[in-house]
Amino acid sequence: MSIPPPAGPRQPEGSPGQHPQGQYPTPQPQGACPPTEFPQGPHSPQGPGPYGPHGAHGPYVPYGFRPPPPTNGLAIASLVFGILWIVPVLGLVLGLVALRQIRRRGEQGRGMAIGGAVTSAAGMVAWAGMVLSGAAADFWGDFPWVRGNEVLTLEKGECFDSPGGLVGWASEADRVPCAGEHDGEVFGVVLLPDGAYPGAADLGRTADDRCYALQDAYAMDGWALPADVDVYHLTPSRDSWRYGDRVITCVFGNRDENATLTGSLRRDETTLDAHQVAYLKSTHVINAALEEAPESEFVEDDLPGHKEWAREIAGALAEQSGMLREHEWPADAEEPVTDLAGDLEKAEATWAKAAGTDDADTFYEHYNKGWELIDPQRSVTAREALGLATTPPTYDEDEDGTGTGGGDGGADEDRIEV
Repeated sequence: MSIPPPAGPRQPEGSPGQHPQGQYPTPQPQGACPPTEFPQGPHSPQGPGPYGPHGAHGPYVPYGFRPPPPTNGLAIASLVFGILWIVPVLGLVLGLVALRQIRRRGEQGRGMAIGGAVTSAAGMVAWAGMVLSGAAADFWGDFPWVRGNEVLTLEKGECFDSPGGLVGWASEADRVPCAGEHDGEVFGVVLLPDGAYPGAADLGRTADDRCYALQDAYAMDGWALPADVDVYHLTPSRDSWRYGDRVITCVFGNRDENATLTGSLRRDETTLDAHQVAYLKSTHVINAALEEAPESEFVEDDLPGHKEWAREIAGALAEQSGMLREHEWPADAEEPVTDLAGDLEKAEATWAKAAGTDDADTFYEHYNKGWELIDPQRSVTAREALGLATTPPTYDEDEDGTGTGGGDGGADEDRIEV
C-alpha cells in the first residue's frame, strides 16, 4: 500500500534536507495499512494546521453558535398602529403581512405582529360602532377643518359670530349670547339621509325649501321680525360629508353682510304664552294660502288658476275664523278677537264669490273687496290686546319687482300677516 504524501508543500524528490521537521513519512512494515490521517484545521486532533491558530478564514467560532435573527419591521409598525388606533385597517394588514414574512424568513416579532393585528381589528370594530351610533360624526364635528364649517354643530336657538361671514365659506363659528350683537341665530336644523354626496347645488335647493318652511315655527310672529333680517343656510361640504355630516343649519342673519343682529328673534312656545301661540297659529293658515298665488300676475291670463287660488283662500279664512272662535281668550282680548273673526268670515264669503265667477271683471270686483277685508290693520287691536307686535311688515320692491320687507324673511308681496 502506498503512503500518501504529508500535508503541506511537496519538495523535489531526492533533495535531502528539504522536508520540514516532523513531516517525513514513517516507514511501515510491508503489508501494513497506513495510520489514519486527520485533515489539518482548527478542529483537528493534531492541533492547528499550517494556516495558524485562527484557520484560513478568520477567528475561531465555537461549533453550533448562530447569530439571532432580526426583528420584522412590519410587525413593529403593526403594533404601533394597533395601539394608537391610527388607521386600524392598515395596522391589521401590516400584522398579517408580517406573520407571513416571519414564517418565510425565520425572523423575530411574531408576538408583536399578532398583537398589532388583534388590536387593529378591535379598533376597526370600535370605529364601526361609532359610525353606526353617530359618535364618529360627533367626534369629527369638533374639528372645523374636517366638517368645513363648525357652525353646523350649533343647535336651534343658539347665536354665533362667524369671522368669515355668512356668505361663501365660513371656516369657524364662536357661540355668543343672543342678547348681544351676533352674526347669526340658528332657527332650524335639518337632518339629511345617508347616501352619496348630493352636490352643492342640490343641497342648496333642499336648504331653501326646508329652511323657509321652518322659519315660521321659530319666529311665529312675523310682525316682530326686523326688516333687515334674512334667511341663510349652511350645508355640508364634500369633505365633511365623508365623515358623517348630514346637517343643514338654518340661520337668521342681517341682509347686510357686514352688519349684525342684536337680541333673539325666537317667538314660539318657549317665549310666548298660550293665547299668543293660539292667535299666531291661526294667522299661519291664511298666510300659507296666500303664498300659493298663481304665477300669472293678471287674472285674465289664468282665470281658472286664480279661481282655484280664491277657493283655497276662502277655505283658509273659514279655518282661521273657526280657530279664533273656539279658543277661550282673556277678558280684555275677547271682544277685539271676536270682531276680527267676524271680518274674516265676511272675507271668506267674498273670496268664495270670486272663486265662483266665470268673468275676469267680476273676479276683480270680489278680489279687491276680499283684500280690503283681510287688511292687516284690521288685526292691530286684537294683537295689542294679546301683547303681540302691532306694526305690520312693510314691503319694498326689489329691482326685479319682487316685494320683500320686514317680517317675512323675503316673502313675496302677496303675503300678509293678520
